[in-house]
Amino acid sequence: MRFMVMIRATAQSEAGEMPGEVLLTEMGRFNEALVDAGVMLAGEGLQPSANGARVRFSGSQRTVIDGPFAETKELIAGFWLWRCASLDEAVAWAKRCPNPMEGESEIEIRPVFEVEDFGDAMTPELREQEARLRDQVASSDRRDR
Repeated sequence: MRFMVMIRATAQSEAGEMPGEVLLTEMGRFNEALVDAGVMLAGEGLQPSANGARVRFSGSQRTVIDGPFAETKELIAGFWLWRCASLDEAVAWAKRCPNPMEGESEIEIRPVFEVEDFGDAMTPELREQEARLRDQVASSDRRDR
């Protein structure tokens, strides 16, 4: 199973405060352990919402909303994509994580939908398209290295 593991933003991360050397070193060790165990598929920190935008959909209308966004508790400061056997395994890994923020912080873990989860709505043609797109992304990722 794949899991999106999200680090919640704080007032400090939204203010653009960067982590210090100690935290970067600890996170580097943790990421190494994830990679060595075959758990980590991807992971990045995100810039503050002031540097981003949202696109709101209402029927056929699209509205762009520039950051920053007020509700820090609803924002994400970073993420990983992990492959684990279960939610319990993902939680166990998250509990090993160094505290990602100064003071209190929170990590949210959510399962990623897999093709099989969509049942009959995922026709053979759509499954083929999904597989082709995944191959293209993997190919592109290998070229970028």
